[in-house]
Amino acid sequence: MTLDARLRRGPVTVRPPATSANLGPGFDAFGLALELRDEVTVELAESGLEIEISGEGAESLPVDENHLIVRSLRAAFGRLGVQPPGLRVRCVNRIPHGRGLGSSSAAICAGIMAARALVADGELALDAYGALDLANELEGHPDNVAPCLVGGFTTAWQQADGVDVLRLDPAEGVSAVLFVPSQPLSTHVARGLLPKDVPHADASFNAGRSGLLALALTAPGIPAERRRELLFAGTEDRLHQGYRAPAMEPSAQLIARLRADGHPAVVSGAGPSVLAFGVVGAPVLRAAEYARGVDPRVGGPTWGAAELPVAAVGVVVDDEQAA
Repeated sequence: MTLDARLRRGPVTVRPPATSANLGPGFDAFGLALELRDEVTVELAESGLEIEISGEGAESLPVDENHLIVRSLRAAFGRLGVQPPGLRVRCVNRIPHGRGLGSSSAAICAGIMAARALVADGELALDAYGALDLANELEGHPDNVAPCLVGGFTTAWQQADGVDVLRLDPAEGVSAVLFVPSQPLSTHVARGLLPKDVPHADASFNAGRSGLLALALTAPGIPAERRRELLFAGTEDRLHQGYRAPAMEPSAQLIARLRADGHPAVVSGAGPSVLAFGVVGAPVLRAAEYARGVDPRVGGPTWGAAELPVAAVGVVVDDEQAA
């Protein structure tokens, strides 16, 4: 079977970043791209579907049309008006799954951007806003897919004609320290703990804290100690973290310990990972000490800790070999 004239055989390699959503008060709106990337290589074939997975999920993810990257590829090709007869997909998964670090958004964005690169006029037929709209449709909310696509610190919102996004760079010297537990948590479970209604006072509180966080995170010229204080206040939340705490008690306890020492700490996305902001020139966050500081009487998960730079760009696409 001959490939459609618009299709490039490939291969094309895409590298989507991890992301952290909400960041405390910015529920379903704020997102941050982190410099930890999966690597997905897609090549068109005359027929069939081949999927090779290494790293996270290698033993558990489907290797058929149900794989999220394949579903995203198919959806994007559908928007582009062409479907290849066969696909070869190779995944190197580094983003932890089920930990609130945007692994599903990374898969969705990887599939969309790979499909776009494998169609000759893909960038014209599915522009940046079209890619964001499709990613939001597949994910269900834009807070993770927005930073995954464009990098940096993002605010995303739904309009009548689709999703829009504002991207900003965090101020120099701000970094993200991630605490990743050994056990995952279902996003569906975490969302199920949220009430349908919240008090007006809590909504007002979060609106103020969201504005403060955006400024504390991005405004230049703020002294390090003062920025840390503003980030600490700006990461307070009353809309989701307290309601979800019973499903992730070790995460809530770790956040309490970090905040008791003045570190701006939040649940990463739907959890159970914890994100804390570090500021160069302010008191150092000694991540290893918090990661191993579990009370032996109550036990708890094994925490992995790492400081990750904010990813300045979203999905990186290497299509030099596509022809």
